[in-house]
Amino acid sequence: MKKDALLDAAEAVLSEHGTQALTLTAVADRAGVSKGGLLYHFSSKEALVKALVTRVIEEFDDLIAELDDGSPGSYSRAYVEATFTVFTGGARTYRRWSAITAAATDPELAEPLNEAMARWHGRDPAEDRDPVAGMIVRLAAEGLWEVMSHSPEVYGEAELAALRERLLALLER
Repeated sequence: MKKDALLDAAEAVLSEHGTQALTLTAVADRAGVSKGGLLYHFSSKEALVKALVTRVIEEFDDLIAELDDGSPGSYSRAYVEATFTVFTGGARTYRRWSAITAAATDPELAEPLNEAMARWHGRDPAEDRDPVAGMIVRLAAEGLWEVMSHSPEVYGEAELAALRERLLALLER
């Protein structure tokens, strides 16, 4: 079994049953493997959580890199586009929530997320036409992540499309 399938199983356990239910046995059962099969890839629950965190950071970084063409303001545009790509990507919508939830119990496990957040939001404001608009747009995207993580049904396709367009338009002012 591939590591991604095991991580998917861990995300499913987290999203369906919460952090207390995240055990190696529960993840192995969900993935349809033995606990030994899981331990072959992840030596501990902490290693599993660390892998969840790493995957979510790498996926988001990769999306931004694909979309950022280096032109003025393109990072903030890429941040918005990457955010909405994740929202329309099915299972990926829950990855960030799962990683944050699982890592929240241990400051050491949360540190890579903290570092990524500082990097994502600590950009040089001069990269955007309107530096304050760039900060507002990225913060709005963060707020949307929070809402969508807990209540993905709140915004339908039409509302998400309108929010995406408005956030991008704010960057063009």
